[in-house]
Amino acid sequence: MSFAILYGVSTIFVLALIASLIFSTLLRFTALTESSISLVVMIVTFLSIFIGGFVSGGKGRKQGILLGGGTGIVYLAIILLFQYLGHDSLFSAKQWVSYGCFVVTATMGGILGVNISKGE
Repeated sequence: MSFAILYGVSTIFVLALIASLIFSTLLRFTALTESSISLVVMIVTFLSIFIGGFVSGGKGRKQGILLGGGTGIVYLAIILLFQYLGHDSLFSAKQWVSYGCFVVTATMGGILGVNISKGE
């Protein structure tokens, strides 16, 4: 079960790294601004977290709610540690809502991942 969560969180960070490279390249070499792509960044974030939950559910093949939720919570804990240790601040209320939605999204991905992997 813990390996499935590790696979899911690793998937989230790999997808985030790829997306960050793409977005930073676009911001550097085009006339786009951060505010003009903020919605696209949020959509890609939700998609990568859903895929991470899906991967953890697919690897675990049972208890998709726990695997997806665990993936979302581990991701949340890592981001909280980075923000607290790096910026010496906790989440704002808006960030708590966003990260709560991230956990729910990863949970939905875990549920779907288990159900699709059972069909194989």
